[in-house]
Amino acid sequence: MRLSLPLQRMFALALVVAVGVFLRGYGHRFGVPSFWVKYGGSALWAAMYFLVFAVLLRARPREQALYVAALACALIECLKLVHTPALEAFRMTSTGAWTLGRVFSGWNFLAYGAGLASAYGLDRLMGPGAAKRRSK
Repeated sequence: MRLSLPLQRMFALALVVAVGVFLRGYGHRFGVPSFWVKYGGSALWAAMYFLVFAVLLRARPREQALYVAALACALIECLKLVHTPALEAFRMTSTGAWTLGRVFSGWNFLAYGAGLASAYGLDRLMGPGAAKRRSK
């Protein structure tokens, strides 16, 4: 039995969120190097956005979900350059730190690109016509 693509995406989304929470929350305790905790978490965060938009825009081509996710990641990263009292107060909460982050880093764009490319590639492997592409 093969699961539908939206259901596969939901399972992938749950897995990405679980791994991301584990990596960012417990990675240091298990000896994961800081580089992987920071940028691996950022890549998983971007992959999460791709999967969210792929689920929401399931009637559209996956490329549109990729573009929207890339734009969302870029806008949220650039929002770190904006410092208002309300945003700073939100960023100091756990929810704010996990959703918006605290410090701008141009290197995050590379991590986002890696996460988006990985999620897009895996989504192509799961999607319609995947069996044909794999047999070539």
